[in-house]
Amino acid sequence: MPPSTTAVPSPRRAAFTGLVGTTIEWYDYYIFGTATALVLKSQFFPDLNPATATLAAFATFSVAFIARPLGGALFGHFGDRIGRKTTLIYSLLLMGMATLLVGFLPTYAQIGVLAPILLVVCRFIQGVAVGGEWGGGVLMALEHAPPRQRAFYASWPQCGVPAGTVLSSGAFFFVQLMPEDKFLSWGWRIPFFASAILVLVGLYIRLRVSESPDFLLVKQRGERVAVPAADVFRRHKKPLVIGMLCTAAPNIVFYLATVFMLSYGPSVGYRTSEIFVCLMVVALIQVVTMPAIATLADRYDKRTMMLIGSAAVAVTAFPIFWLFDAGNRIGLFLSLLLALPIVHGASYGVVSSFIAELFPTNIRFSGVSLAYQLGGIVTSAPVPFVATLLLAHYGGIAAVSVYVVVAAVVAAAFVAWAPRMPVSDLDAPAVATGTSH
Repeated sequence: MPPSTTAVPSPRRAAFTGLVGTTIEWYDYYIFGTATALVLKSQFFPDLNPATATLAAFATFSVAFIARPLGGALFGHFGDRIGRKTTLIYSLLLMGMATLLVGFLPTYAQIGVLAPILLVVCRFIQGVAVGGEWGGGVLMALEHAPPRQRAFYASWPQCGVPAGTVLSSGAFFFVQLMPEDKFLSWGWRIPFFASAILVLVGLYIRLRVSESPDFLLVKQRGERVAVPAADVFRRHKKPLVIGMLCTAAPNIVFYLATVFMLSYGPSVGYRTSEIFVCLMVVALIQVVTMPAIATLADRYDKRTMMLIGSAAVAVTAFPIFWLFDAGNRIGLFLSLLLALPIVHGASYGVVSSFIAELFPTNIRFSGVSLAYQLGGIVTSAPVPFVATLLLAHYGGIAAVSVYVVVAAVVAAAFVAWAPRMPVSDLDAPAVATGTSH
């Protein structure tokens, strides 16, 4: 077991630790997505035609989303039983191991069909790891925070998503500057090797944060549940379903902007390096916009902010692609600026505290992890695959925009189904929703 800490509970330290940890985890997770769009299809599926190879690579990318709920249940169990901090240390180690292994994998040309099989295994392990990271990182920040600042502090780990995007996009931007033959033979592996250094930094920081005060109180009161995941499915079905589908709007926008557009962009006339630079810039902006929007949720109402975010996604579904299809740098930048810091940030920064308030403390790690990760199978995993199919079938990007609008309407409907939640008592609404079935 990692050594215990005697540090005084600090909301800022817990939030910063969550930010660093989730940044590393999402960097590891996203470099796979970036590599999928750029290189994995040629290195691991060379015998397929280009369109089929792209679909196969995106299918491999989606495997992690199937594993994420398993990770949510596994790490959620131990997070609710033995503590948030210890569980998060092991999720970080598991992610680092899987990412490093991808860097060492032989290609199809070297070992044949075993290469894509091993790639899928590594991606599955990544999914298990990130399935435990998100819920734990969010809860460490939220459960250290003052009652009226929970959305703000819980948004810090959420900023690990754009921060991880900056690091992953930056890593591939630089390795892509290599001669193409060197990039394809070994250069693409460098971002995966770099993960080992980031994981060591993350472990050092994570060991220095104190355990969640809310979890310690549950432990002291003897309120821990024997099998938290079973309790979630048995007594908290409504919060689970709301938590699963409230993320449809921001998740689809995010994966279109950060994965699908990398593959689609060259057909419009963009160089991949141009998209990377724009992604890095707008992701840095989003690190600021998400906490700012979360402060409004603390001041007013989280459900209202989530509804506004879903509406923003629906309204901008067509303009985002109109700008992108302009084929010039201004259009590219404005498209990604609208998609990520503004539209995605409007709801994603509030998602963490919104979902957490649906569950009581003693099963919260399992509840938020299962809701978010099960939702990812529906709202995130299919995005690059579905968008590619829609584009191929209809021959235009309008069908993808319709897909975004439908997702926004679904998200808004399930957000509206949630109860209004007071900011003064985190557990009060969770008990109510948990016993309403």
